Amino acid sequence: MKRLLLGACLSFSLLSPAYSSAKSVKLIEVGKGYSKTSVNTTIFRNSSLTTFKNSQYIAYYDEDSYLVVGKRKIGDDKWEIKRSQYKGNCKDAHNVISIMADGKGYIHLSFDHHGHPLRYCKSVEPGSLDLSEMMPMTGDDEGHVTYPEFYRLADGSLLFAYRSGGSGRGNLVMNRFDISTSKWERVQDKLVDGEGQRNAYWQLYVDGKGTIHISWVWRETPDVATNHDLCYAKSEDGGKTWKKSNGDVYQLPITATNAEYVWHIPQNSELINQTSMTADKNGNPYIATYWRDQSCTIPQYRLVWFDGKEWHQDQVSQRTQPFSLSGGGTKMIPIARPRLVVKPKGKKLQAYYIFRDAERDSKVSMYYTSDIKKGVWNVKDITDFSVDAWEPSLDSDLWNSKSKLNIFVQKSSQGDGERTTDLESQMVYVAEVEL
Repeated sequence: MKRLLLGACLSFSLLSPAYSSAKSVKLIEVGKGYSKTSVNTTIFRNSSLTTFKNSQYIAYYDEDSYLVVGKRKIGDDKWEIKRSQYKGNCKDAHNVISIMADGKGYIHLSFDHHGHPLRYCKSVEPGSLDLSEMMPMTGDDEGHVTYPEFYRLADGSLLFAYRSGGSGRGNLVMNRFDISTSKWERVQDKLVDGEGQRNAYWQLYVDGKGTIHISWVWRETPDVATNHDLCYAKSEDGGKTWKKSNGDVYQLPITATNAEYVWHIPQNSELINQTSMTADKNGNPYIATYWRDQSCTIPQYRLVWFDGKEWHQDQVSQRTQPFSLSGGGTKMIPIARPRLVVKPKGKKLQAYYIFRDAERDSKVSMYYTSDIKKGVWNVKDITDFSVDAWEPSLDSDLWNSKSKLNIFVQKSSQGDGERTTDLESQMVYVAEVEL
């Protein structure tokens, strides 16, 4: 199929009255993407962008629902893009694309699942935009896949996590791609077990020391309102052994009975699932999420974090508009699930909390602080236009290696309960945010 070279950019400055959160933003055009649902822009895509050496890769569905892959040199405004042979069911926003480069430069993709058989392929050679035929990973428990997520380890190997089962009755499965053998192996069949009564909606992060952090909420039924509590586990040996924050070893699988509950949040609290987390240089985890207090109708963005001894909770936002998460399926929610990145500056830890809120005209926005432990947050907009149903995803490889913030940006829409809208295809951008 024909390859296209696209490239245009828009630059503007962000003025900061207090602490300088971002000096400038440059929006790099990539191509038109499907926009009638949020399938390109839901936060549980996890990886929409990935970098290997000096090349950055992107994946999204185009206006005809074809999977498109692209690449550019870091800092270049021109993208080489290619429409693949694969299509997805873009009417269901669960059917996201996850992309990741391994340590040899092969691009791995998994896409188009909502309780469906695994769809997985990779580039035919390092750096190529040509994709292989579909293939299994381990061949076990790959018939009912949702929420595929890739993570790259320090040696160039990959982790792949997904839910096996359905909402309210699923299990967290984890595979590992060994870079030395180029083969997949099962790490955990049921790392977090819903026991047929509930399932865990997780967020995962691999820190600079190779520790895998995972946090999750439990959901009792397909109704989002039954989300409750926030739990945590970590692994220091590639996912084989799991511990609580105090170092106690879990007896696997982790269940509602033996899980570490880091913050108790009752059902019907507008607690959202599948947000994001990160960790500092000491391996202390930070979890971005939102919920409402029982005495209030307004959900607020939160930060739950561990200082090495105990867990803390801070309110990040000062929102004024109430909303409800009650019901099943993908919902059109007035705020995005947040994504969090942190970086040290001297003895302090700077933090950037990326989100979208109807109270700010649904622009790409960012809370920021020069000292995450003081909890004093300012806010700035990253775009000057509405992105409607967009949620943040970014190039975690580029952030982890060079502290460069590149965000996938596209205006998208979402009908409540998996309905589509009439929004025509919209431009996909990469926002290069200079901090």
